[in-house]
Amino acid sequence: MKTKFFKTAVLGTAIAIGALTSCKKSEGVDAEQQESGADLGERKYITLTGAFPDAEGTAGNGGTMAFAITPEQALDAQFEVNVFAQGYGLRSQRTARVQGSGNGNYLYNIQYTGNDGGIFNKYKVEGGKSFLDTREEVNTEPILGTAPRWVVAAEGIGVGVYASAKVSGTDEGAGADFVNVTSTAKIAVLNLNDPQITRQTEFVIPFSAEQTKAGYQIGRIDVPILNAAKTKLFIGCNLTRTDVTKKSTVNSSGNQVWSTTANELGTATLVVDYPSLNNPTLIYSSNSNATNHSYRTMTQYLGSDGNIYQATATSGSQILRINGSTGAYDQAYNFDLKAALGTSNNVAIRAWRYVKDNLGLVLYTETGVDGGYLALVDLTANTAVKLATENQSNIGFSGRSADKATGVAAITGTFGQFQNVGIIGDLAYVPLTPNGLDGNLYVINIKTRQVTKGAKLKNQSGSFYLGAY
Repeated sequence: MKTKFFKTAVLGTAIAIGALTSCKKSEGVDAEQQESGADLGERKYITLTGAFPDAEGTAGNGGTMAFAITPEQALDAQFEVNVFAQGYGLRSQRTARVQGSGNGNYLYNIQYTGNDGGIFNKYKVEGGKSFLDTREEVNTEPILGTAPRWVVAAEGIGVGVYASAKVSGTDEGAGADFVNVTSTAKIAVLNLNDPQITRQTEFVIPFSAEQTKAGYQIGRIDVPILNAAKTKLFIGCNLTRTDVTKKSTVNSSGNQVWSTTANELGTATLVVDYPSLNNPTLIYSSNSNATNHSYRTMTQYLGSDGNIYQATATSGSQILRINGSTGAYDQAYNFDLKAALGTSNNVAIRAWRYVKDNLGLVLYTETGVDGGYLALVDLTANTAVKLATENQSNIGFSGRSADKATGVAAITGTFGQFQNVGIIGDLAYVPLTPNGLDGNLYVINIKTRQVTKGAKLKNQSGSFYLGAY
């Protein structure tokens, strides 16, 4: 395993300064850099974000706008926000994967794809469409590539991750027999208060020889989170398995491909020591075989009790628990949203937010049912209460796949893209707009279960609101 530790003063001896700290891929930016620091101020605003279509018309794929409102405006059903007409454009060729500081005074983003893919940006939230780009840019591309997966793993600490898997066979092309598979992980740690990469590592993910010979691999990792003591980093995994009994084929692009088969190891989490990033291990839950690497939303949280609660999102229905003392899965704990709701339909957790005292809010969809739904969950009592919101059965929340036989067009679902639920005390802030339709910001008291339909959210074709910070 190769690990490198970086401070500004020694960067020149390890990697060129231009590669890893305060650098830009693009030229012509003449704004002066602003030193920002930690978020120590009181909260003033709640930032709403929305995604718009790209040049080809793909919904939500063209970029991200942001607009900040006060908590008072958030509760006002007469107050109107149009993030697409009034907002500030965050730097990203595609949908930005936005993160926020605890008090909402800073936004963070690593640009996704394009010439500046992999560039970290930090913004000071100043209200309305006023966001100060601090120009404290960091180039993560040499480590994480141009389409990084990253989150705030603890206040002031960002962690980006990347994984890939390579299958080896007896030959190239079609008709080869499986020989083995190697999975590789990369991790980079970002100081968000003084933006720079402080540590990076790359290693082979530690499957046993028996497991790799059986076809097990991890081709994507995501949603890293630190434990309470900040001694361990837990990273969600897309654990898959090649069917070693079948020969390879070739796809339409001429690439060798392999069939897959069922995962029998369980849901997997990659664990490394922090801050060293040494001693990688894999832990497995016997309660689920679903993946836990999410998509664009954080899906594991440090609980008030010191345990980590992890959803098998964005297609599973379970929330698993990693014991805060042992760092292993609590095999006796298994929250299943489907069972808690008492529904006969399969459900998928699309996004969720742990709030406090083992209470949380879940955004979910049901198989074969149009719409997107909210539920308050009690992770101690293993109960869930479905909430009522306007237009919740609209297909623009759930989306659908295209059906060429009948000519039905695909619809990108808002819940499939959703990124963040804002939290202030006992209140959860959820912007809800079906794809292309107006909606509202909902404010939910997780203890009293009161649901308030707040500010109006104006929308546009192929767009949706996807986060509150």
